[in-house]
Amino acid sequence: MKTIPCIFKTLILRIMKKKTLFALVLFPFLSTFGQRDYIPTPDDVIRFYKTTTLVVLDQNPMAEFNLIATDVMKNDWNLTPYDFISYSDFETKRMDGKYSFLMINQVRFDKDKTGTKYNFLSLLLGGNEKIVSNMPDLFPFPLSYAGVDEDTYSYKIAVVLRFMQNHVEFIKTHPDLIKENVFKHYNDNMGEIHDKILYLLPEELNKDVNTEGKIKKVYPYKFKLVSKEEIEQAIKDRDTNVVFLDKVGPEGTKIDARVYKIIMGVADSKIYFWDYHKLDEEKHPNAFLMSDFEKLAKSKKKRNKD
Repeated sequence: MKTIPCIFKTLILRIMKKKTLFALVLFPFLSTFGQRDYIPTPDDVIRFYKTTTLVVLDQNPMAEFNLIATDVMKNDWNLTPYDFISYSDFETKRMDGKYSFLMINQVRFDKDKTGTKYNFLSLLLGGNEKIVSNMPDLFPFPLSYAGVDEDTYSYKIAVVLRFMQNHVEFIKTHPDLIKENVFKHYNDNMGEIHDKILYLLPEELNKDVNTEGKIKKVYPYKFKLVSKEEIEQAIKDRDTNVVFLDKVGPEGTKIDARVYKIIMGVADSKIYFWDYHKLDEEKHPNAFLMSDFEKLAKSKKKRNKD
């Protein structure tokens, strides 16, 4: 397998990190991606395992996605053969059914009247679709709203990429669960959070649950208010005791659409909680809510799960 040259070291990457805006730099062609509400089929999943997966790299050589994806593919990817390509290569290869494509993709939903655009991590299947937005997507996972700085999600990309493998394997063995909102199946794992330490960013919590004292009143299990750097370190260490909140919201873009709330394990890359709400600043603001903590607290461990 090919690997991209490691010309730019981590130190340089960190210096430039604050100056990189993924939504603008990642792919200037993002506006060509149209509406998506695609639900993969069992045949799509079977076909995927016959492909070579091509990771579409950011044209900016210092983009964190490039370095993180290279590392994860090398150390964790075992579903298919893989390689790395540029977007110009993607345009020439995407009509070929022997390839699948891992990339950050800008999408919007047919049923969303706000027309909100999101950055999703996608696993697309090549074939004879002339329009990119019609390509089958096995893994549409929300990373951020379009236009939001990469700092809101770059620190957690490694976990999402690792979870991708788990998810594809899951829908392969459970084709009956391939449906809209298939990720909600992972809420069966919710009760297991009680045995973990829940890492939370204070800025992602609603004002009535944004301190230790307030949280303890509704959530009696282990948690810790942390920084992004602490979550990133736990991910690097693959700390088996830690799960973390991944919130995806408008983050100052002034768009009222979905607020995704996902809790993932840093070691097992497993989803323990999946939900989203429609943004309403009065009752459902851009935050993890008291009602979400209440769901976690009341959840029970499931028995004999697959």
